Amino acid sequence: MADAQTHVQDSPTGVPGTDASVACRGLWKVYGANGKKIVGSPDAELPRAELLAKTGCVVAVRDVSFEVAPGEVFVVMGLSGSGKSTLVRMINRLHDPTAGQIRIDGEDLLELPPDRLREVRRRKISMVFQHFGLLPHRRIVDNVAFGLEVQGIERENRERKAVEVLEVVGLGGWAQHYPDELSGGMQQRVGLARALATDPEIMLFDEPFSALDPLIRRDMQDEVIRLQREVRKTMIFITHDLAEALKLGDRIAIMKDGRFVQVGTPEEVVAHPADDYVADFTKDVPRAHVLTARAIMRPANGQAPADGPTVAPETIVQDLIAIVAETDRTIRVIDDGAVVGVVDRAAVMAALVEGS
Repeated sequence: MADAQTHVQDSPTGVPGTDASVACRGLWKVYGANGKKIVGSPDAELPRAELLAKTGCVVAVRDVSFEVAPGEVFVVMGLSGSGKSTLVRMINRLHDPTAGQIRIDGEDLLELPPDRLREVRRRKISMVFQHFGLLPHRRIVDNVAFGLEVQGIERENRERKAVEVLEVVGLGGWAQHYPDELSGGMQQRVGLARALATDPEIMLFDEPFSALDPLIRRDMQDEVIRLQREVRKTMIFITHDLAEALKLGDRIAIMKDGRFVQVGTPEEVVAHPADDYVADFTKDVPRAHVLTARAIMRPANGQAPADGPTVAPETIVQDLIAIVAETDRTIRVIDDGAVVGVVDRAAVMAALVEGS
């Protein structure tokens, strides 16, 4: 299996985080008295129960580093207690880290004066929680406009913006209703609209759909994908559901015991799990629905056929099956008009068999 991909790529500028929307370095969160003494110490490696008994401390997040590019959907996935919710809540300083650095568009959040931190929270970052947190005595339009009200935007302008955003999330016509008149899925759409209304650069999602019925949950996942195509926000999405992570993420971080075990694209995580823990998560994933032509192609090396079938790099293996079933010719993988690789029947069959 591949080595765990826990490193963070160097910034092209040479200054960590300067070209990223979000850049975190060496983040720790230790609960308990004298938590700073645990950071980087041998005790930090103790099993949770032993550490608690010895020191009275619990390590929720340990030495996590990553960057999220502008417009990227970065999914953090892990079981309950893995530290994923603590991590996302440190990004906007709902929880302060015990150690480490958090940069938003190059600004170190831990060094900001209170007034600038409030400004960043109000204008750059929004958050969608699992529990909708709607104000029951306020109309939907007022719930959506709440962040704009906090910013001091006058009523007419904030209501106009709220109505526009309600249209975007498919709730046009519901502005004058109250939360208890809406279904759970509709209420979560209000939560999405509220997060979008302030036009933030960065959206944080803390398991927002885990309380919804499966069909509504799937609809909301599709809604996030649609919104991302339209508004291109930087998103950090927390989930315990691998299928949700694979569906939504440009990259996925698998988290265990406060650490990132592996960071990679959905294809990388499924095709090359870093260890047995990740492999156990991905063993039941239908590879044909995740792996793409880019993942299984080989270099053309000037040997690509002049004609015949062509596919895009993003074509999933499931769609390649139908093509190789009809022809034994080599398939050219075309990206931006150029041949970037080739795929044949043997490669498709190997992708289906490997890991089964």
